[in-house]
Formats: sequence, structure tokens, C-alpha cells
Amino acid sequence: MRSQTTFSITNTTKGTLPKGVPFEQMKDAVLGKKYVLSLAIVGKTRAQKLNKQYRNKNYATDILSFSLSDEEGEIVINPDRARAKAKEFGRTYQNYLAFVFIHGLYHLKGHDHSDEMEAAEAKTRKKFGI
Repeated sequence: MRSQTTFSITNTTKGTLPKGVPFEQMKDAVLGKKYVLSLAIVGKTRAQKLNKQYRNKNYATDILSFSLSDEEGEIVINPDRARAKAKEFGRTYQNYLAFVFIHGLYHLKGHDHSDEMEAAEAKTRKKFGI
């Protein structure tokens, strides 16, 4: 029996992701090794369409998280928006990608914005030096 891949990245943009962001290790730390996660890197237009369709917000956002089941989900990241947000927060692009990816993972885990979510994220960020 072939083992199922539990993490994949699809980049629909012409850009490349920075090396050194341990996406799969962060996924495993927060959601577990069996959780199946796909990470889609999309342009501004696609990010805006998804944000409008699923959140009724008509702008491109840096990240969206979609829980498909208790064991499967998708995170969508718009690198252009992430670069701009990184500057706003005084972070490098690589650091901000890791920061926002961890945030998305906790949404997939079922957390809503709260002090509890922030504390859990802080522990994971510390573990990965973010």
C-alpha cells in the first residue's frame, strides 16, 4: 500500500518562495503528521476572488484557510500581499510567511481569534524561531 502525501505546495505565480520556511514541519507540529494539507500560492486576482466568494470581502488578502474536514485542509497565500504586510509588521518576507502560515494552521485546527489562539501561536513561533 502506497502512503498518502500529507503536504503539497502548488505555486500558480511566476515567483518563487523563499528557502528555509519549514512549512511541512510546522504543519506536522500544529495539525499532526496525518493531517493532509495543501498550500496554494496565488496571485492578487485569485486571492481577491476567493476572499470575496468565501468571506464577502472584496480585496486580496495575504492568507486564507479552508478546512475541508477534520483531517484535511488548504491554505492559500498571496505573496504580493504577504510582502506588503511583512513591511508593515517590520518582518522579513520569509519570517512573515512563516508567521502567517502558523496563524492559518491554528484556524484549521479550529481556533478563532483569541488570547488562547495567540498563546498557542506564540509557542509554535518560538519553537521555529519566528
